[in-house]
Amino acid sequence: MIQESIDTLIRKTLEEDIRYADLTSEILIEPDTQAQGTLICKEAIVVAGINVAQRVFEIVDSHLQWKSYCMDGYHAKAFSKLARVKGNARSILMAERTALNFLQHFSGIATITKKWADRAAKYSVRITDTRKTLPGLRYLQKYAVKMGGGLNHRIALDDGILIKNNHLKFFKNITDALKLAQLRKPYLTEIEVEVSSIDELKEALPLKPDIIMLDNFTIPQLKQAIALAKGICKLEVSGGVNETTLDKIASLKPDYISIGSLTHSVRAVDIHLLIEPLAKNI
Repeated sequence: MIQESIDTLIRKTLEEDIRYADLTSEILIEPDTQAQGTLICKEAIVVAGINVAQRVFEIVDSHLQWKSYCMDGYHAKAFSKLARVKGNARSILMAERTALNFLQHFSGIATITKKWADRAAKYSVRITDTRKTLPGLRYLQKYAVKMGGGLNHRIALDDGILIKNNHLKFFKNITDALKLAQLRKPYLTEIEVEVSSIDELKEALPLKPDIIMLDNFTIPQLKQAIALAKGICKLEVSGGVNETTLDKIASLKPDYISIGSLTHSVRAVDIHLLIEPLAKNI
């Protein structure tokens, strides 16, 4: 995601939060009051979005002085200092919530991705995200997944061919859909097809798509499917993945496990801004 797009997103978010003024700060704090704010994580996290947070403060007030104590991808212990910002107190308070919203959300994604990716890695399985992202945040959410050690599935609809059940409703069978995709696909473009039963898997395998997605298979079905597809094509497991089932699925050694909750319903981690007034000459 280019910086111009990130800046546009930040400005829209600031407009949503501030509208016309930070009324409380304007009433209570004198215009020339100086302060220092320290961003501190209150739990162990994987940092993602520290540069986005910095950019929020810069857009609010280009005279603010920012210092990062870490980079994205850093494994911060609880109560670690992540960054410091100095300057006009009103400006710091005006930018605070928007900066924290981004940093808490993206670090939440990176943190849970790291946890799940590490568990899957014990079985040589990779964790990947999906397109179940929040509107307008996809590039940054997928960036956060990478910071946590996960893989990105398709970024957008033009980023590969994925034949899902709704596409298959326009065909008599999987074979016809796969053959047409193979005939028309752009050069070097991978084809993935979603199957929901062992019979559909058996139909797709002879055509050797690059990846077959096993959608909502039970553990016994996954065992059978992985045995059938071994050496023919890569397999992605999707659906029914949670804290309880992750290790059971990963131990069967599919190639990928895709998890929509990495982006669509992740918990924001706990980061706060500790602000302190400074003497006017600082």
